[in-house]
Amino acid sequence: MAVSAQTAKPDQRILGAQVLLDRLGFGPGVIDGASGSSFAKALNGWQQAKGLTVTGTLDEATVKSFEPFREMPTVIEVKLTPEILEGPFVGAIPSKESQQAKMKSLGYSDAMEKLAERYHTTRQTLIALNSPGTKLVPGTVIRVPNVIPPAQAFAEDINPGWRKTLWTLNVGSDQPEVAKVVVDKSDGVLRAFDAADKLVAQFPATMGSQHDPLPIGSWKIQGRAYNPPFHYNPKLFWDADSKDQKALLPPGPNGPVGVVWIDLDKKHYGIHGTPKPENIGKTESHGCIRLTNWDAARLAVMVKPGTPAIFQE
Repeated sequence: MAVSAQTAKPDQRILGAQVLLDRLGFGPGVIDGASGSSFAKALNGWQQAKGLTVTGTLDEATVKSFEPFREMPTVIEVKLTPEILEGPFVGAIPSKESQQAKMKSLGYSDAMEKLAERYHTTRQTLIALNSPGTKLVPGTVIRVPNVIPPAQAFAEDINPGWRKTLWTLNVGSDQPEVAKVVVDKSDGVLRAFDAADKLVAQFPATMGSQHDPLPIGSWKIQGRAYNPPFHYNPKLFWDADSKDQKALLPPGPNGPVGVVWIDLDKKHYGIHGTPKPENIGKTESHGCIRLTNWDAARLAVMVKPGTPAIFQE
């Protein structure tokens, strides 16, 4: 592991709460043991779902609501295997789409990036939980946030590549059935509700910009494209270089839409993953709804064609 020997230790109280919220379907963004806007949004969602006073803080009532889940350790030791460390790794990803289009894959840059995504965290947090000198080789035991799901019993006929992605990202098969998705521009979150209109999941999201605002209205999910390539059309991007040409970018978690595209019945718009999970909720998008790869994959398991998607101020 190599980032910085001076990496700060995560706050264990916050780290534990982030792990619990992630497992319970109220994504805090990257799990890093630090308070921030995504953590506060996750607490808001959990408090709303549990009928608690919505404070966005780790208050006494919220801590008490976590008690039924405290028997589950929030940090665990795992032994690295060849499968966990499997590449191929592609090195640094060029910023220009024309250069990305020349690559065979937009896969993970290195093993550390893959491990960070697998455990819904960051390179720095992995180093803080272990040490800068930890060798990422089969047989090494490392400490990671415990986001491993209780079950991954997906249907036998599921796309093999998608099954591997779900395994890599620690997405469980025991997801709630979702009757509608609501994207709130003011809150910066995507909420999922069941048939009884109960909030069952919430994820931080990046949505739109001044140039490409969120398309307010009622839409429907049309389908899901797993590990998709990306058709880059510079005419659809206000910030594209005038010399850019159309290009087909290869699939991979570091592609512009990450590991999944959830298509909407509004042309060119969808809900998708991202190559930079740490930026969710902190940067702008080109109008689409961007989630971390693991949250986007989880949502893709929850929804189906015809699921309403409501975008509101």
